[in-house]
Amino acid sequence: MDASKIRERIRNGEHQGTTSGIAGDKVQANLVVLPRKYAFDFLLFAMRNKKAVPILEVLEDGRYESLHAKGSDIRTDVPKYNIYRYGDLIETVDEVKSYWQDDFVTFLIGCSFTFEQAIMDSGIDIKHIREGRNVAMYKTDIPAEPAGAFHGRAVVSMRPFKKEHVDDVIAITEQFPDMHGGPVHVGNPGEIGIANMEDPDYGDAIDIAEDEVPVFWACGVTPQNVALNAKPDIMITHLPGHMFITDINNEEYKA
Repeated sequence: MDASKIRERIRNGEHQGTTSGIAGDKVQANLVVLPRKYAFDFLLFAMRNKKAVPILEVLEDGRYESLHAKGSDIRTDVPKYNIYRYGDLIETVDEVKSYWQDDFVTFLIGCSFTFEQAIMDSGIDIKHIREGRNVAMYKTDIPAEPAGAFHGRAVVSMRPFKKEHVDDVIAITEQFPDMHGGPVHVGNPGEIGIANMEDPDYGDAIDIAEDEVPVFWACGVTPQNVALNAKPDIMITHLPGHMFITDINNEEYKA
C-alpha cells in the first residue's frame, strides 16, 4: 500500500496497531517532540548517541508536516502516542492535536523496521512479525553518553535468529548505519544487564528456541528511557512499535 494511504488509515483510526511489516520498502521513524527549550540538549544527546538516536529530520518550532512525507501531519499520523510530563508517562493517545504547542520541535529518528525488511527480503524469517507481535525491547545497563538534561541507560530491541543466520543478519543490518546499523550485542542478555527475557520493558515477549540466538540492536526508544531522568515538562513520543511512516525508500539509507 502507498505510504500516504497508510498514513491516511492511521489518521482515520483504521489502523491503530504496530507498524512492523506493514509499510514494505518505506522508511519508518521513531518520534520525539519537545518544547524548544529542550531541543538543543536533545539534539546534542542524539549526536553523541547516533547508534541509538540517528536523526532523520528535525521539524522547526510548531511545524507538523514532514519533508519526507508529503501531506503528513505528525499530530495524527502515528497509531499511538505516549505523553510524558516531568518524566512520568501520563497517557497513551491516538492523536496529539489537543497537546500541540507552537514551540514544539519534532525529531524523526531512524528505525530498525528498515533493516527488518532487508532481512526478510533475503529470505530470513523474523519471528515477531510472523507471529503478529511487537518487537521485544529491554532496558540495559549500557550507559548513554549524556548531554545537558538527557542521561540514562540505553534500550535495545531483540530478535532471535537461528545460529546459521546470525552472521548474515549482522552483515545485512550493518548496511543501514542510519537505522541503528549492526547489533550491539549477540548472545547472553545478562552481559548487558537484562535479567528476564520473558518480561520486556516495551513490546511483546518472544520465545527463543534452543537453536536460536538472541540478537540485540540499539533502539530508538532510548529517549523515552532517558526522559525518566531529564523530566521535561512535556514530551511526546510514539508508543514503541507504532511508527511514523515516510515516503522514503529503504534503499536510500543503504550504505
